[in-house]
Amino acid sequence: MSTRTRTAGAIVSPMLLRLARDHATGALVRDHGTLYLVDGRVVHAESPVAPGPDVLLTAGGRQPRHGRIAAGELEICHLGALFDAAFFALAPGRSPARFQYGTVHGTHAVRAAVRPVSAAEVERETLRRRELLDNVWPYPAVDAAPVVPRPAAPGQTVTARQRALLAHADGSRTPAQLAWALGRPAFHTLLEIRRLAAAGLVTTPPEPAPRYAPPLDQAVHGPRPGGPAAHGPGPRDPGPRDPGPRDPGPRDPGPRDPGPRDPFTPVAYGTTAAAPYEPVGFAPDPDIALLRRLRDALEAHL
Repeated sequence: MSTRTRTAGAIVSPMLLRLARDHATGALVRDHGTLYLVDGRVVHAESPVAPGPDVLLTAGGRQPRHGRIAAGELEICHLGALFDAAFFALAPGRSPARFQYGTVHGTHAVRAAVRPVSAAEVERETLRRRELLDNVWPYPAVDAAPVVPRPAAPGQTVTARQRALLAHADGSRTPAQLAWALGRPAFHTLLEIRRLAAAGLVTTPPEPAPRYAPPLDQAVHGPRPGGPAAHGPGPRDPGPRDPGPRDPGPRDPGPRDPGPRDPFTPVAYGTTAAAPYEPVGFAPDPDIALLRRLRDALEAHL
């Protein structure tokens, strides 16, 4: 199944669309960020993963606090930061989203000229970015893991942006931390890291193994009173002769699904965890060495 097929008709946040239909004003708070709405339209978004407009402008040699930036430039920067933060804010989380009615971000109150964005536009852009990441390199484990550079193959080149990322990748910084260190949009940094991983220039970590969980009632309340875990296995039934090892029956389907996994903590950016948009239908542990050999062989015949 292609990524385009998977995202066709998908909905990122039903609650966001409902608030837009209701022309609500307030803050949609989620695990990885917050979206601010006025009359059902998104006027600001923030996430601890994504640098804000001030950081982006300062990194580009601008001084937003000195009032020397044209209104058009400020609006373009604000819209870029809005979509960047919204992408991470709308990532699946463990806690339910909540809406704080009447909460308005200071950006809209002070800069009323900033153009609001419809919820449908935010949804479309978020899905487009997820699809783009999966098309470049469908292994989301690189999104939150420390970026570990690898030696380039003979004749292999990188862009100036990629060269700057590799220069700051010390084996401990995650893509989000690199975005903050360089003052770049977090999504664009993530996209470049996936491109580097696809080229074999950074390590793709294996997907974390799922954890087994006890039955829900025992996980919450402990072993059942009077059960085997409380009083030991008990006397053995002296009935028919022991038939030997017990038939395991049908194959164990494996651990239960632990549910959506968090890529970042909502308190500080750049923690190492699995990414939220894990593609379906791809092997979880790529053989990077084999991919590199295949690539070199194809290049040798071009």
